[in-house]
Amino acid sequence: MDNNGNWAEEKEEDEEEYEFSRNYFLAKELASSVKKSKQKITDINVVDEQELREAALHIQPKHENEIALLMDSYKAMYPEWLFALKCGFGLLMYGFGSKKAMIEDFASRALAEYSVVVINGYLQTINLKQVVVALADLLCDYMKTKRRVSTRDLPKSQQPYNSQSMDDLLTFLDEVELEDGDCFVCVVIHNIDGPGLRDYETQQYLARLAACTHIRIVASIDHVNAPLYWDKNMAHTQFNWSWYHVPTFSPYKVEGMFYPMILAHGSASQTVKTATIVLQSLTPNAQSVFKVLAEHQLSHPEEGMPISDLYSVCRERFLVSSQVTLNSHLTEFKDHELVKIKRHTDGQDCLYIPLAAEALQKVLLEIN
Repeated sequence: MDNNGNWAEEKEEDEEEYEFSRNYFLAKELASSVKKSKQKITDINVVDEQELREAALHIQPKHENEIALLMDSYKAMYPEWLFALKCGFGLLMYGFGSKKAMIEDFASRALAEYSVVVINGYLQTINLKQVVVALADLLCDYMKTKRRVSTRDLPKSQQPYNSQSMDDLLTFLDEVELEDGDCFVCVVIHNIDGPGLRDYETQQYLARLAACTHIRIVASIDHVNAPLYWDKNMAHTQFNWSWYHVPTFSPYKVEGMFYPMILAHGSASQTVKTATIVLQSLTPNAQSVFKVLAEHQLSHPEEGMPISDLYSVCRERFLVSSQVTLNSHLTEFKDHELVKIKRHTDGQDCLYIPLAAEALQKVLLEIN
């Protein structure tokens, strides 16, 4: 009886396993037989960018009363934030919505007695050295006019700040000693994860700046992966972040002005801006390869450049060491739609840049 019962259970399990396997392969067969759509994203009939931006400006805000109460609750935290800055912490604001207006309100109300320097990280390009030079000038003025110098005097180098290197400027900022220990200059960074600040070197400079005795950082982030820019030492020692979750639900009106809108046709100026952003994120050699192709296209507007010719020129200028290296650059160009391939009348594949001559010249000026 027991043997018969075990045999029946095993048979039932085998049938269930067979049924599962059968359904699995039937589902795979059905999925492969479904016809794929021939529609492309490029086929979507999108509106002009300027028209879309004007429409976005007229969107009526919602839940204004609730947002006002939320902002009032943040204003009640201003003394706490100021105390954190005095204790040597940096403030890092995160949460949904633009935090630009809130941080500027905090700076105007709570930091009226302190000097404030603002960095708009949402801009595509930022000259960080100019910011550091401005900070050096501010601290130097404190040392001269208020006579709060301790044992150390003005920097030994008598060169203008503009002519000094970033390392020398940061060393000077780190070595400044003032009798008033509570005196500091606040650096407000809107979108420290913005496109103009994302590279590793810039984040290293910002971390060193934040570690200076009389410098404090108030910054905002909006990208979910922004904390990955910093290692443990940068986050906990140099920046010394004090995190605050402050969702404002405010639209990114100012920040969004400098980004192309996904559902809009790009204008010529927007196309130039987008191409420039992509090229500036690539290596100098990749940019030089693009310049070779662009120069050929400007001098031969009616024909593309054969890949073999491009390789020969780049090899002569020591821009690439092999065809594999050139192909890797071309893959990046194609992925970002900077370069396309067309068939020449002789049957040869040629490369061309899908930009008008005037736009292409502007791109070359930007990356130069």
